[in-house]
Parts: sequence; structure tokens; C-alpha cells
Amino acid sequence: MSALRLHVPDEALRFFDSDADHLAREIVLLAAVKLFELGKLSSGQAARLAGIPRVEFLARLRDYRVSPFQLTADELRRDVLNA
Repeated sequence: MSALRLHVPDEALRFFDSDADHLAREIVLLAAVKLFELGKLSSGQAARLAGIPRVEFLARLRDYRVSPFQLTADELRRDVLNA
């Protein structure tokens, strides 16, 4: 597993009212959510990146107003027509 180093100003920790470990986990989760939202990662891959079970990752998407359903309008239309 690779490690990344991120330098965060101390005032950012105070702003988030968090310790460094908690903020690091939150940043990784945010990155996983965004990469999933952009279609760069599947939900399983994003959950592994975030270090949480897939079911928990899918549930946490709601916190960030991201849909767990990553269908384009055309894909959704086809699904409805084939239902």
C-alpha cells in the first residue's frame, strides 16, 4: 500500500474541530466520494480507498448529496423502457 503525505495548516485542524487522524480519514473519504461521483472509481473501489465497507460507503454518500446510482440520462431511460 502506498502512503501520501499531506501538509495541513494547524488552523485547518481547528476549523474542522478535529485531530489530524480524523481529518486524514475525512479527506480520504471525501476523495473517494468525489472519485466515485466522477465515475473514476466503482463503489467498491471507492469504499476500499476510504477504508470502510461498501454498504457503509453507499450510506455515507447521502451525507455528501451524491447519488449511489451512477446512470446517465440515456442509461436511465433505457432501463425504464426495458422494465
